[in-house]
Amino acid sequence: EIPVIADAWADPAFGSGAVKITPAHDFNDFEVGKGHGLPMRNILDADARVIAEGPFHGLDRFEARKAVVAALEEAGLLDKVEEKTIQMPYGDRSGVVIEPWLTDQWYVNAAELARAPLAAVRAGETRFVPETWTKTFFQWMENIQPWCVSRQLWWGHRIPAWYGPDGSVVVAATEAEAQAEAGADVPLTRDPDVLDTWFSSALWPFGTLGWPEATNRLARHYPGDVLVTGFDIIFFWVARMQMMGHHFMGEPPFTTVYCHGLVRDVRGQKMSKSKGNTVDPLGLIDKYGADALRFFMAAMETQGRDIKLSEPRIEGYRNFATKLWNAARFAQGQGIGGSRGPDAPPATLAVNRWIIAETRAVAAKLDAAMAAYRFDDYASAIYAHVWDRFCDWYLELIKPLMAEGGAAAEETRGVAGWALDQILVMLHPVMPFITEELWHALAERPYDLIVARWAEPAGEGERAGDAAAEIDWLIRLVSAVRAARAELNVPQGARLPLHVLDAAPATVARLETHAGALARMARIQNVVLAPPPPGGAAQLVV
Repeated sequence: EIPVIADAWADPAFGSGAVKITPAHDFNDFEVGKGHGLPMRNILDADARVIAEGPFHGLDRFEARKAVVAALEEAGLLDKVEEKTIQMPYGDRSGVVIEPWLTDQWYVNAAELARAPLAAVRAGETRFVPETWTKTFFQWMENIQPWCVSRQLWWGHRIPAWYGPDGSVVVAATEAEAQAEAGADVPLTRDPDVLDTWFSSALWPFGTLGWPEATNRLARHYPGDVLVTGFDIIFFWVARMQMMGHHFMGEPPFTTVYCHGLVRDVRGQKMSKSKGNTVDPLGLIDKYGADALRFFMAAMETQGRDIKLSEPRIEGYRNFATKLWNAARFAQGQGIGGSRGPDAPPATLAVNRWIIAETRAVAAKLDAAMAAYRFDDYASAIYAHVWDRFCDWYLELIKPLMAEGGAAAEETRGVAGWALDQILVMLHPVMPFITEELWHALAERPYDLIVARWAEPAGEGERAGDAAAEIDWLIRLVSAVRAARAELNVPQGARLPLHVLDAAPATVARLETHAGALARMARIQNVVLAPPPPGGAAQLVV
């Protein structure tokens, strides 16, 4: 006789509606078996061979299944065989079908450990950035299941449990303590399992600081501030560090969790060895440099979005590093060295006051970007400042000043050295290697770049007034002339006159001051304060 169990889990639309139940070898059957108090009969050993007495004893699981069907057929009990598509789990590494197998494992009451982290996130003591991941955190933590922490691996933290010959269990911190608790004459055997990797990793915020001893490092560095991690391990690592931190230390291990996207291939697919689309970062570093790869990662890190790996973009940031290197070489060739600190030197020339204002303005942008964890904005702001404002405009505008010599050149050397130093300081978080190299190449320094301070950020609406207006006007004028020349296919070497109509006195003064820059950067032959002669002319309004 075979007992029949009535349970809502059986699906009448799938087959006959009556199915075998093996609580020790199926996850769903296990839950049904618990609900009905069914015996948990384990019929397999560790090699998936049948250990139940009978005609199938000793057979491999696959051989046993075929033998069962053959025996039913031989006895005339097999009515028919139907093809069915079912879900079958496979091991990632072995490629073998995973067989559920009832064994004794160690569990942690995760629901109890989840209480304090949940309360901390609700109270704002711990926050997620982007905030959308808070909902994901709540969904998992509020429905958390008991956590199986024992693993059958070759290495890891050994589970601190010992067994006596009568099956009794002793849990202790050391073998000596376990022996003392069990009795000196009781032979003990230690559990061969190790703790789940994520259990060990969860101890990281305080386990690396000398815990359980009350060390100075632990007092100084716990709790931490910001945890930067991929969103895909919120459940595996972040939540577990929070559980352990609250349980053992009584407070959250960090105040902010910044969740970045995943790096995917150029088509947006997740990288995996099976797909053959993985990219070795060391190969990219050999090809483009560590700084270029690091800057690419920062520039592409838009909150809530994954990163598509793009070699052309990485190559572009390699070129950006080259641009900075060449700018530093030009500065050295002009006698421009390092500055004395984050405070800007005094300046009277408009172009120097302008670059000081631009540098302080970008410092404000970087402060705001870092405070908001917008690393893409950080990279974008410093990139534009270095390539456009400093290299393409400032260095070009000061070349005539350096050629003239005298007081103007001396002032410009000081300001240019300070501006370049500030670029190295502000660029250092996203391009640490080239900036450190240049930092020491430009001057003898008593300290490394990582501890240098950048300039006082510009306040709201603060700029260099007339200097900003003057240089911005000059940049617009040169840009407009260049655009017109390109549109009309004017040969690059051709110099043309610039006729200026109805100019205000301030504009005339600017034209006189920056005549050299206009001649060199816009290829202007001369400035004429009168209408052009009859014939073709391009009209610009600045």
